[in-house]
Amino acid sequence: MSPLDVPAAVTGALTDFFGARAGMVADIDEEFSRVIGALSDFTLLGGKRVRPAFAWAGWLGAGGDAGLCADAEDPEAVFRSVCALEFIQACALIHDDIIDASATRRGNPTVHKVFESRHRDNGWRGDAGHYGQSVAILAGDVALAWADDMFHGSGLSDAARNRAREPWWRMRTEVLGGQLLDITAEASGDSRVGVAEKVNRFKTAAYTIERPLHIGAAIAGADDAIVDAYREFGLDIGIAFQLRDDQLGVFGDPAVTGKPAGDDLREGKRTVLVGTALARLRESDPDGARHLDDKLGRVDGQDDVDELRELIRGSGADELLEVEIDRLTRRGLAALDSAPIVDEQRERLAEMGRRATARAW
Repeated sequence: MSPLDVPAAVTGALTDFFGARAGMVADIDEEFSRVIGALSDFTLLGGKRVRPAFAWAGWLGAGGDAGLCADAEDPEAVFRSVCALEFIQACALIHDDIIDASATRRGNPTVHKVFESRHRDNGWRGDAGHYGQSVAILAGDVALAWADDMFHGSGLSDAARNRAREPWWRMRTEVLGGQLLDITAEASGDSRVGVAEKVNRFKTAAYTIERPLHIGAAIAGADDAIVDAYREFGLDIGIAFQLRDDQLGVFGDPAVTGKPAGDDLREGKRTVLVGTALARLRESDPDGARHLDDKLGRVDGQDDVDELRELIRGSGADELLEVEIDRLTRRGLAALDSAPIVDEQRERLAEMGRRATARAW
């Protein structure tokens, strides 16, 4: 199976996992089943499956399906193990939506908003918003626990699981650390580009591409040359992927992003795009810089969004972002050129990288 054909197969594997857990969930309570139903809908009905696709590509590129790896693993077991990454993604997104106070995700109400509405519709006691957030936190916790369950119950050999253990641990720790840096920058108003770059490194690049590739390579027992090339590629492509997301967060079409126009401006996100705009405006338009800084996270309506967009465009930060995305994409692709990976997979992986940075996934 090509990595580009992975998304539908991931959905099938996740559907099987939810089905296998249905009895365990039903034994607890109908209300818990309702929450797991919401988690199932969230996990199965959306998402591009980027992380399993890169982990699968990492295994293939290291010769996992060609008998070139350290141990002959069952391909179905390998595939189930990389599908577990989608549960980590579900946890991250559900919790991120609470942190960002987001009302929509993929054009639908966020999980905490679904249960806030349930509380309100039933006329229950207490604060509906707090209830919705509490339920969504638990739904995310279930997803994180089930990621480990799916990975360790995938059927991989003990040797393969042990090899993948270190990047698996690091990935989970890195994404949580990156999330902390993100919310701290937002709360403190720290707009330094270097801070935003560190957030991109750990919250997105490591978690989205670098570590999934590393996990796939580790399952295959790949040598250091392959792992190093994957990590160089994954870091650059992962950061470029996030920079494209930063662009969409300010200038994206809601019909495409599934979020309100200028969502990053509404949430006060201190991204590389915003940090670059502020740094340049402080040199060319100090009043504009102060206005952008003051209005981040305090946007009243579409007129404010449009005004802040124009300030960012006027700074030239959006053009610099495109240049940086192109530079990182080229450098990331170059890391694959001399890597000792399976030739057929080299071009497939390069195409995945190009699609990721263009958000054409």
